Amino acid sequence: MHIPDIIIAIDGYSSTGKSSFAKIVANEFSFLYLDSGALYRGVTLHAIEKGFIDDGCRIDVDGLEESLKGLDLHFGPEGTYIGERCIEDEIRSLKIAEKVSPIATVPQVREYVDRKLREFGKAKRVVMDGRDIGTTVFPDAELKIFMTADPVIRAQRRAAEMNAKGMEADLESVLRNLQERDYIDSHRSTSPLSKAEDAIVLDNSHMTMEDQMIWLKKIIEERFCK
Repeated sequence: MHIPDIIIAIDGYSSTGKSSFAKIVANEFSFLYLDSGALYRGVTLHAIEKGFIDDGCRIDVDGLEESLKGLDLHFGPEGTYIGERCIEDEIRSLKIAEKVSPIATVPQVREYVDRKLREFGKAKRVVMDGRDIGTTVFPDAELKIFMTADPVIRAQRRAAEMNAKGMEADLESVLRNLQERDYIDSHRSTSPLSKAEDAIVLDNSHMTMEDQMIWLKKIIEERFCK
C-alpha cells in the first residue's frame, strides 16, 4: 500500500504499545520512526546522573535548563544516544520510569524535546509516538491516533517487557507506577496528555499487533488511497 507524504502522530497512555506499533507502521510504509518518549527518558537519565532530580523527585529546574544547552541527545543506529554513548537499555529501567513524568512536566524540557522532534518531522513521512504529538508537537499531522488499553493489561505488558530484559518487575509496583504516570501526564500544566479532537481512538486491550495493522490499513485506505 502506498500512501502520500504525511505525518502520523500516535499519542496515548504509557504501555499501550505505542512504540511497538509505531515501529511496525514505519517499517510497513517506509516512514522514519521517532520515539519522543525515549528523548524524555534520555533527559531524565541525564538529570539523575547530573544531580538535577533527587529521590523525592525535587527538580533543580534552573540547573537542568542550563545543562540542556549542551546536551547532545539524539537517535542513532542502536536507539537513543547521549553523545556517542548508547543509553537505550538504561532508559527503559523502572528507575527512569519513576522519574520521567516529573521531568516531562518541566516546560524547558518539553521545549527542548519538541524542538528536536520538529526538526526530524520537516521532511514528512514520519511516525511519532508520545503523549502530546498530535496536540502540541504536530497539531497539523494528517493522521492522529490516540491509543488506550485497560490499566491491568498495560501493567502486564510492561512487566513482561521488563522481565524479558532481565529486570525484576513486580506487577503491583508496575501498575501503581502506571497509574501515577497517568495522573501526572494528564494533569501537568504544560502540554497535558489529552486526545486531539480529530484523533481516532485505538483501544488495543484485546487486539494483536496484526489486528491493529489491519485496523490502521483500513483507515489509511479510506482516507488517503481513494
